Amino acid sequence: MEQILRNFFLFLSKNRFFTKLAKKYGLRFGAGRFVAGETIPNAVDTIQKLNKKGMAVTIDHLGEFIDSEKEAKEAAEGCIEAIRAIGKHHLDSQLSLKLTSMGLDISEELVLENMHKILEAAEEENVFVTIDMEDHARCDKTLELFKKLRSTHENIGTVLQAYLYRTAEDIDELNEYHPNLRLVKGAYKESPRVAFPDKKDVDENYKRIIKTHLLNGNYTAVATHDDQIIEFTKQLVDENNIPNDQFEFQMLYGIRVERQEELVNEGYKMRVYVPYGNDWYGYFMRRLAERPANVAFVLKGVAGK
Repeated sequence: MEQILRNFFLFLSKNRFFTKLAKKYGLRFGAGRFVAGETIPNAVDTIQKLNKKGMAVTIDHLGEFIDSEKEAKEAAEGCIEAIRAIGKHHLDSQLSLKLTSMGLDISEELVLENMHKILEAAEEENVFVTIDMEDHARCDKTLELFKKLRSTHENIGTVLQAYLYRTAEDIDELNEYHPNLRLVKGAYKESPRVAFPDKKDVDENYKRIIKTHLLNGNYTAVATHDDQIIEFTKQLVDENNIPNDQFEFQMLYGIRVERQEELVNEGYKMRVYVPYGNDWYGYFMRRLAERPANVAFVLKGVAGK
């Protein structure tokens, strides 16, 4: 049943009709638990509250199904607006974005134009930018563009997904760039031709790439809600005398809040991934796909309205 629900919500996450419907009717049906509102002021308020609890943030201006140059440039302007807000309000926050929202499916030139503008604004405000990883079909292009941007900008990192067979090789290939990487399990529906179908294999590969990247001396963001992975990371850094300023834990806004606070109290850097914007539907569906408990929460919220 869990896998059926996962596949169902992943299917819905790619539905353009429901995406447009969600934009029209706004944040409802429990999405507010995982998305910090639709506007920059909403996001700023959320970040300030998290910062007061000792948590860092990475903010994501949500965007799905960018079909035109105009939409891509508007998305880029939205990112720059977020960067300016981070600087203006002196927030402990980075920025995350998807290259599809910058025009990845339109042209490489458009993506590079938008990204250079964003990274220049981020340099002015001392904000770090992470390129989120998307599905396997876009992995090569994403890493290719990351390498190009990394050659001219220091304030950029990207994401690798443990469920892909290729990721261990990607870690080795990227090492020459000394990259700041967010390591995740992966949240897209992928074929067993390119991704481990069994959770235990994903977990083992996840541990493998965390260890490799940390022992290579590179900054590592371990983005997980899995206690086994968290404990593995703690033990690894203790055994190898890896300093706390070489890694951090990351979790999603609205998920395992108490665990986030525990990690802060234990002295670890905890960064919360905070999405905002009116294009929230695809992100929300992927969160429901990840964990059945999220579905139960939403149904409870709807019933209580």
